[in-house]
Amino acid sequence: GNVSTANVKGLESMFINVAGLAFTNRTELVFSHTTYLKGTDINMFAFGFAQRIGDAGVLGMQIVSMSFGEIDVTTPDSPEGGIGTFEPNLLNISIAYSKAFSNSIYGGINIKIISESIADANAQGIAIDAGIQYVTGDKEQIKFGIALKNIGPTMKFSGDGLLQTAFLTGETSAFSMSTPSESFELPTALDIGASYDFYIGDWNRVTVAGNFRSNAFGKDQFMLGLEYALKSYLMLRAAYTYEDGITNKADRTTVFTGPSAGITVSIPTNKEKGSSIDFDYSYRATDPFSGTHSIGASIVF
Repeated sequence: GNVSTANVKGLESMFINVAGLAFTNRTELVFSHTTYLKGTDINMFAFGFAQRIGDAGVLGMQIVSMSFGEIDVTTPDSPEGGIGTFEPNLLNISIAYSKAFSNSIYGGINIKIISESIADANAQGIAIDAGIQYVTGDKEQIKFGIALKNIGPTMKFSGDGLLQTAFLTGETSAFSMSTPSESFELPTALDIGASYDFYIGDWNRVTVAGNFRSNAFGKDQFMLGLEYALKSYLMLRAAYTYEDGITNKADRTTVFTGPSAGITVSIPTNKEKGSSIDFDYSYRATDPFSGTHSIGASIVF
């Protein structure tokens, strides 16, 4: 549910708060597939790689591809389609750097190259994420985080899809002219979060996390999450995201209804080095459609 701005660690931090990338100890690989709004044929595929560079920090790379399935081509003369299909695509390539500035302060920056395209039009852009985390307490159980996302110049579509054919009066041959595309801004967001770890014996941990998000083109959101961990072998999570009107279908302006949940199973492969293979599943409730489902795996070595 994007609630872990303060306590996210590892390669997943590149999406939530890049400062957490600094907690990567050696090398990490992540693969994931998301069925976005099940029933719409929208799928997301992600691959990430992170590598610690001595004491200097951690370098990360991430590629996210989003496909929307086949869509019928329609024109003013063929509004019902039947003349072919096209496939929109969205691709983000991210390069991040994060490091520990002290025993308590961690920060990072993420540069994203954005590409959006259909058959005959495309747009490219660049955006920057930045984040910081502060960790304190006898057991480092108190955490705070701030993340600023999608800061960058406006984007604009171009391509043959913006060309129109016209005839001049008295002329028999047609000519093409380009229709200017309106530029659009990126969906900037600011996250401010905090979390607290409760340790119960040597095996159990319960983490409570909260987050506030200010969206440039959406309503402000308040998120609350809970995680239970059995050592580092099993993690269970649940969260709820609230925004104005989300509890009333008539007033709701998002497809997400608030609840989300997830599970991680970690299999140690080398306890001395801290190596492991992790498997993840998460779910976000939606109305309409049948929710958003994500499965993933990470390799730490």
